[in-house]
Amino acid sequence: MYVILVYDVNVARVAKVLKIARKYLHWVQNSVLEGELTEATFRKLKHELGQVIDVKEDSVLFYVLGNQRYTTRELLGVKKGGEEWIW
Repeated sequence: MYVILVYDVNVARVAKVLKIARKYLHWVQNSVLEGELTEATFRKLKHELGQVIDVKEDSVLFYVLGNQRYTTRELLGVKKGGEEWIW
C-alpha cells in the first residue's frame, strides 16, 4: 500500500514524530511523508506514533492508497525534501 502521512503535533513532539515516521517513509516536506508500506509495517508505524503523540492535542493523518502507480503529484512553489522524492 502507498501511504501519505500528514501530522500536526505539539512542537515538543515534532522531532520524535518525524524520527519515527522517517524510519518507514520518505520525507516530502514539513509534516508530510510518503512511501510504500506493507500491512505489518503500517501497523508498526501507527503503534510507534501512538505511543509518542498526545491524542488529546496532536493529529496524524494517513492517506492510504492502493499503490503509487495510480497517483500523480503536482507541485506549486518550492520543492522541499531534497533527493528523497521518489516520484
